[in-house]
Amino acid sequence: MKNVYFLSDAHLGSLAIPHQRMQERRLVRFLDSIKEKAAAIYLLGDMFDFWYEYKYVVPKGFTRFLGKISELTDMGVEVHYFTGNHDIWAYEYLEKECGVILHKQPETTEIYGKEFFLAHGDGMGDPNKSFKVIRAIFHNRICQWLFSALHPRWGVSFGLTWAKHSYIKHKETDEPTYMGENKEHLVLFAKQYIEDHPNIDYFIFGHRHIELDINLQRHVRLMILGDWISQFTYAVYDGEHMFLEEYVEGESQP
Repeated sequence: MKNVYFLSDAHLGSLAIPHQRMQERRLVRFLDSIKEKAAAIYLLGDMFDFWYEYKYVVPKGFTRFLGKISELTDMGVEVHYFTGNHDIWAYEYLEKECGVILHKQPETTEIYGKEFFLAHGDGMGDPNKSFKVIRAIFHNRICQWLFSALHPRWGVSFGLTWAKHSYIKHKETDEPTYMGENKEHLVLFAKQYIEDHPNIDYFIFGHRHIELDINLQRHVRLMILGDWISQFTYAVYDGEHMFLEEYVEGESQP
């Protein structure tokens, strides 16, 4: 039985990350290290800091990552890509060129007999009104169509600059780490969700850039995956056990 892997939040191409090429290479080396052991890989959003597909143009860069994803899918490894709040605007390119299975909404899926609720996590239980407004604008089809009218030279530049300022803003305001079981938005969302969906065994999220692994009930477990900027963390499920791990180069991996 092969493993199933979960990771998120690499923010490849971020103008706020000084070690972009090194970061991408480390991610690619990790994917290469698991390619023979993986049945499926779930990328739970914000793998790019800004991704916008025009009809004939996509952002430059990421060739090592996209090439490795294509290699994995060519080998028969299922690669599932969930859009986050930085890569909402994925349409057909990743599916057609790289062979990924694209998800634009949270999904409940069965893996080795267990029910998994999978999502990036943005907008779930977060009461922040300004974020809700921005999120609604980003998801609006008319706004997306208007943005597509911009030349990619300006559109992609704008997107990367916006993403950089967003990242710096969160750093400067010292966005809290784990806020506690009674305040963490994704935990509160999951607790409410299982009241009507008691069959869920695992909730797996990205978005928050924190590592979290807690039991909500005796048989219900929630994980937040950290990131691939400084933590290099991921979850792996072998059909019996679920682990939250850190990728350390040179060490053997599950």
